[in-house]
Amino acid sequence: MKRFLGILLSVLILVGFSNPAFSHSTHKDKVAIVLADFGTTYPSAFVDIENVKNRVQKAFSQEKVVFAFTSNIIRHIWHKRQHDKKFLSKYKDAKEFLYVKGPLATIADLQDEGYKTIIVQPTHVYDGEEFHDVLSYVNGLNAIKTMKKKYMPFKKLVVGRPALGRNVWKYDYHEDIKIAAKALKSDIEYAKKHNAALVYMGHGNEHFSTGAYAELQKELRSMYKTDKIFVGTVEGYPSLDDTLKAVKQANVKKVVLKPLMVVAGDHANNDMCGSEKDSWVETFKKAGIKVLCYIHGLGENNAWVDIYINHIKQVAKDNGITLK
Repeated sequence: MKRFLGILLSVLILVGFSNPAFSHSTHKDKVAIVLADFGTTYPSAFVDIENVKNRVQKAFSQEKVVFAFTSNIIRHIWHKRQHDKKFLSKYKDAKEFLYVKGPLATIADLQDEGYKTIIVQPTHVYDGEEFHDVLSYVNGLNAIKTMKKKYMPFKKLVVGRPALGRNVWKYDYHEDIKIAAKALKSDIEYAKKHNAALVYMGHGNEHFSTGAYAELQKELRSMYKTDKIFVGTVEGYPSLDDTLKAVKQANVKKVVLKPLMVVAGDHANNDMCGSEKDSWVETFKKAGIKVLCYIHGLGENNAWVDIYINHIKQVAKDNGITLK
């Protein structure tokens, strides 16, 4: 009996998702915006996520703005915290993340609420694995073709570009990189104030080229007329070893370590500035280089968040979506 009920529930969910006749119609003419973020388990990184959401919501005050976490691991950790009384008593503002969903489930919820026009805006830095998967999800949903047009689940379901852009026909990603470099001006000024070189730690990935990071480094150096800016990655190229080698060759004696990530979470607090001997800060110190950790995510930088806002506006215009 339990098995039968489980199968029946699954069928109803699928039917409700694919057939708007089962969904509410109150929002059918409105637009929803899904901010697809990698996610974080660090409560201290809430400031980054909240600033992104609040700024986007302010820019599009009449639209519904929701977050989705693309990382399966991070979502599972949050779901386990639903029953962690100690954590809940310490971080009372964390409740909205306890039931956070992935992009697919979030889109399904919005469709069930009656939203037929949805913009998915990734907060990823560049066109890597996480962005590729989000794009694949949306392409899969857009492949749905119902027998009757009126039962199509979406009028428009579209995806905006990541911060450093994509190699697509209309938008030159080199221009996106220039815009991103301008948005990082405050970091360059911070390093200069402390008479130090600036070393960014990006996430990177092992499946796609991380050449966008190298191009960003080149643009930053050109724009701010200094060769004391370095961009490395946790995964892929350039690695910590590559970055350290470049810093040493430049005869740098002091660096500011800064995450090139939307949230300053686990990677920033542990991989970059943790106490383990293989962390970036300890590795640089071991090489005789003074280190100042600057643990603030890109989500705190309004100029960076504005990149996502502009990408939302552009993908909406390109697809005939009116935003209020």
